[in-house]
Amino acid sequence: MRELLRVAMVGNGFMGAAHSQGWRVAPRFFDLPVQPSMDVLVGRNPQSVQAAAEKWGWRESSTDWREVVERDDIDVVDIVTPGDSHAEIAIAALEAGKHVLCEKPLANSSAEAEGMTRVAEAAAERGIRSMLGFTYRRVPATAFARRLIADGRIGEVRHVRASYLQDWLIDPASPMTWRLQKDRAGSGALGDIGAHAVDLAEYMTGLQLGRVSGVLETFVRQRPIGGSSSGAIAAASSGTPSAEYGEVTVDDVAFFHGRFDSGALGTFEASRMATGRKNALRVEVSGSTGAIAFDLEDLNALEFYDATDAAGEQGFRKIIVTEPEHPWVSAWWPAGHMLGYEHGFANQAKDFVDAIAAGQSPSPSFADGLHVQRVLDAVERSSEGDGAWVEVVGGEG
Repeated sequence: MRELLRVAMVGNGFMGAAHSQGWRVAPRFFDLPVQPSMDVLVGRNPQSVQAAAEKWGWRESSTDWREVVERDDIDVVDIVTPGDSHAEIAIAALEAGKHVLCEKPLANSSAEAEGMTRVAEAAAERGIRSMLGFTYRRVPATAFARRLIADGRIGEVRHVRASYLQDWLIDPASPMTWRLQKDRAGSGALGDIGAHAVDLAEYMTGLQLGRVSGVLETFVRQRPIGGSSSGAIAAASSGTPSAEYGEVTVDDVAFFHGRFDSGALGTFEASRMATGRKNALRVEVSGSTGAIAFDLEDLNALEFYDATDAAGEQGFRKIIVTEPEHPWVSAWWPAGHMLGYEHGFANQAKDFVDAIAAGQSPSPSFADGLHVQRVLDAVERSSEGDGAWVEVVGGEG
């Protein structure tokens, strides 16, 4: 019987479900060197965390993450809580000798991310591994795009356009959540989804942002606390206030320009107010001899333009990335059978387990997350300075 890698996950919301799916499915499709065991699910509410544990297949549940990370029978701690608790949990787990997988963004500030990275690098010297959950790196089409760009198939990268658009906040009666509170989430659209746009653009191109200029905007500055949006709408239409309102302390929309270390330019947009867009992450890379475009809402495909084709034959062509030669694809279904959003989490779990078993540092690292956090912080400082260009700490450009 294969050795077990005993996993505890802290957090049982939306990301908890996604990560649970990854841990459940990965050992059934991939031939992993060790067997991940879903041992403990941790949450704040005993009833809801127990129900989630039963639903997703965790052996037991707990409401005390501190006790769990100190247990001798836990090897891995997977963190899917709001950003305000990432640093405390990750540092405690690493110092207790646990491997750590942490959801993005790494932390709520560069200072927290720096502390986490220092502890992670010290832990790595003892064989303790850490990885950050930028899951879209595990979509086969984005890995294929990275390979094509690295192989020079589009020539010199000149311009990157990256956007992540959602519309779940367009209704001003939508109630407050922790994602709208800076002390819990760190930032709004910028950190929640803009972090993905930054990381994916850098991952695909192999470049890093060195300078940024941006602006943040909050269009709805107060939202009802508790209740449903339909109830708030009814109260508003009757003229009878029935909800207490809370202050929104994060951005709804972020726009920024950037210059990469190579001199290439980038434009970035993150919005939770993009009417009609549900989960639209798109990265387009223009090079001197071609271009590549990826759209998460069509995640099995990659658009490729070869400017060296004959003039009458040029045009974007759609490559369906479901052939066995592409990363992670061969373990799933026969060629031509599509993958979905959830497969990235299983691919992520596979890569983390493989790295732990091989004694290697997984990617993306906490240091990668620290760099993205520094980009986000630079965008915030630029917005506070009326869009002035701001250097990314530790970057070039």
